[in-house]
Amino acid sequence: MSSAPQKTAKGYGISDTKNYTDFSVKEFKLKTPCKDSVTLDIEFCGVCGSDVHTITGGWGELGVPWVVAGHEIVGKVTHVGEDVKEFKVGQRVGVGAQVLSCLKCDRCNDDNEQYCPEQVDTYNAKFPDEVEAQGGYSTAIRTHQRFVFAIPEAIKSEDAAPMLCAGLTVYSPLIRNGTGPGKTVGIVGIGGLGHFAIQFAHHLGAKVIVFSHSPNKKEDALSLGADEFVSTSEEGFAKKYFDKIDYILSAADANSIPLSDLLSTLKVDGRLTSVGLPDQAWEGLQPQMMASNASAIACSHIGSKKEANAMLKLAAEKGIKPIIDEVLPMSQAGKAIEAVKNNKVRYRFVLKQDLA
Repeated sequence: MSSAPQKTAKGYGISDTKNYTDFSVKEFKLKTPCKDSVTLDIEFCGVCGSDVHTITGGWGELGVPWVVAGHEIVGKVTHVGEDVKEFKVGQRVGVGAQVLSCLKCDRCNDDNEQYCPEQVDTYNAKFPDEVEAQGGYSTAIRTHQRFVFAIPEAIKSEDAAPMLCAGLTVYSPLIRNGTGPGKTVGIVGIGGLGHFAIQFAHHLGAKVIVFSHSPNKKEDALSLGADEFVSTSEEGFAKKYFDKIDYILSAADANSIPLSDLLSTLKVDGRLTSVGLPDQAWEGLQPQMMASNASAIACSHIGSKKEANAMLKLAAEKGIKPIIDEVLPMSQAGKAIEAVKNNKVRYRFVLKQDLA
C-alpha cells in the first residue's frame, strides 16, 4: 500500500440542466478509501451521449446538486488499497460507467455486476455512505478495483477512453448474442456506439450489414468492416434481407426507427437489442411486430469487467479504435456537449484534463 490517498479532486460540473454548457469548477470529495480502492489521476475522458442525456435533463432531474459528468476515463494509478494486487502505482488504467456494486449477489458472482440492483453509476449517483459519485471531467477518481481496467500498451490513452462506455456497451451484447463466424449481424446507426459495433462484429468474424438513414456514412461503414450498407430511407429496403439476419444491434439514439421493417429481417427467434437510449419512448412499438418470426426486442447495460478486459484485448490485437473528431482541453467540455447534442460529431470527442 502506498502513502495516504488524496481526499478531494477538482472537476467541471453542471448544476442546472437548462444551462448544460455552463460548467463551473469546484473541489469535491472522492470516494471513501478502502482496502479495495484504486485512485487515479485522470488524463483523458471521452464525451458520451449519456453525458448529454444526463446534464440536459433528458433522462430526468439531476440525482445530486452538482454533477461532474464523464465515464470514459483513462489515467494513471496514484494509490491502491492493501488488498489490491492487480494494479500498481504508475500503471495506466481506465474506469467506465460503473464504480460499485454489492459484490456478493448472484449477479455479481456470475460476471453480471452491471446488473446488480445496488450498482452505483460513475456520476450523478451516491455511494452507500452518501458520498457523491463524480465522473471524469475532473482531476481524479477513486473506485473499487472491480471497476478498474488495465489498458494494453498497444492502445493510446485517447483511443482507449471511448471504449470504456461506447465500446463496452456494444461489445457485451454482441458477445452475449453469439456474434462470430457463420452469423449475420445487423448494426443500426453509425455514431459513437455504432462505429465501434461495426468493428467488433467484423473482427469477431460475423458478416456485418449496416442499416442507416444517412447515405453519406456508407464509406465510413464499409471502411470500418461492414460487408453491406443499407439506406433505410429507401422504400422497401428490408425486403432483400427477409429472414437473413441472426441478430440486430441498434445503436440509434432516436425514438423513431423503422422497427417493423428491421424486425422482419430477423430469422425465427432472432433478437434486436437496443443500446440507443433516447429521451422519449419509441414510436409505434406493438407486440404484433414480433409475431411473424417470434423475434424479440431487448436492451443491454454496459458490460462486465470480464467483458471489458476481453474487449480491450481484442482491440489491441486487431487495431480497433474510435474515430475521434477532436481531442479538446477539458475546459471546452461545453463545446463538445453541444456538438454531441446536435449530432455534429464524427464520431467521438475526447477531453484532455487541464485542471492539474
